Amino acid sequence: MATVFQGLGTATALTASNSFDSKKLQLPARRSLSERKASFFVVRSDGSMNLNLDSNSGSRRAEQLITNAVATKADSSAASTASKSGHELLLFEALREGLEEEMDRDPNVCVMGEDVGHYGGSYKVTKGLATKYGDLRVLDTPIAENSFTGMGIGAAMTGLRPVVEGMNMGFLLLAFNQISNNCGMLHYTSGGQFKIPIVIRGPGGVGRQLGAEHSQRLESYFQSIPGIQMVACSTPYNAKGLMKAAIRSENPVILFEHVLLYNLKERIPDEEYICNLEEAEMVRPGEHVTILTYSRMRYHVMQAAKTLVNKGYDPEVIDIRSLKPFDLYTIGNSVKKTHRVLIVEECMRTGGIGASLTAAITENFNDYLDAPIVCLSSQDVPTPYAGTLEEWTVVQPAQIVTAVEQLCQ
Repeated sequence: MATVFQGLGTATALTASNSFDSKKLQLPARRSLSERKASFFVVRSDGSMNLNLDSNSGSRRAEQLITNAVATKADSSAASTASKSGHELLLFEALREGLEEEMDRDPNVCVMGEDVGHYGGSYKVTKGLATKYGDLRVLDTPIAENSFTGMGIGAAMTGLRPVVEGMNMGFLLLAFNQISNNCGMLHYTSGGQFKIPIVIRGPGGVGRQLGAEHSQRLESYFQSIPGIQMVACSTPYNAKGLMKAAIRSENPVILFEHVLLYNLKERIPDEEYICNLEEAEMVRPGEHVTILTYSRMRYHVMQAAKTLVNKGYDPEVIDIRSLKPFDLYTIGNSVKKTHRVLIVEECMRTGGIGASLTAAITENFNDYLDAPIVCLSSQDVPTPYAGTLEEWTVVQPAQIVTAVEQLCQ
């Protein structure tokens, strides 16, 4: 297998991710991707929904899924983006476009994982790539997460830039030893002799009645591993930008994708661009309270923001995006302005991202706070299969409204 990877090419010197500007880079135009032929439902940036289903029985379920999963996107950036030239993509298509552009640009970029080849991945992120690049660069693996994750880390040590897909982020617990003891530490333990430019990505989060084992939020599991960066995408725009930046980074990066956001649609620029791996996104400027969130909870927060504005509150919403390290510059400036902080996450409350973020804000900006930090998290229970119970375990918009009202009293 080592011979296979050595035959793909040698490493090229690339710019570290820290030097990337969050603004668009004017680079060669994108290549068009093949259209998705499977049935799907679309949520546009303005919140409108377009269903394209083969069976009548699935229509109502799909409508319920999206209604509960993604709130209407009401931030100003969506409206401004829609008025500009570009092309509309679903989030999973944006990930594919970013991956394809990087594979065109750098022959050392390769993909590996279960069913990523001719099947196109469990959520079609890699659809069509095996036909275009061949089975050596888009490698189907056995059902053995520890083996192919370790193989990807070894490939990165030899100069390749592998993108390892976990069919579900929960399955990557089987590769925790490889990710923690090898992926995050080899650059240090080798005295800098090896770099590990690997991207580990896949779907996670609470879906729609997927059961406890397929509803894992593993951000808190990986955040304590030294040497690893973590980012979470929430829109097609930042999904593509973060994918490209992660592939070009010299550090190992874990890219968290939410299973219920894959069909979110947005217009993105035709020009190539890259997002900063360590920069948060200002979703909605405000004055009264800072709401920090990421991934799917961004849309629950924006739904709650509509109610809050009608009640006279002016919340500032920040999608932190970078889960490790935190963008304390953007967060700190917001705290200094609003003096109140609400954290909304889908991660577990005990030892979650919210707990680490609370500690970081308290250590750095405690003197600017006029009220204790409030953190809304998922309950510390396995995610139930029953739909009504599943909703009870995850933060809902009404809870966010109540928390802001109490915080601003």
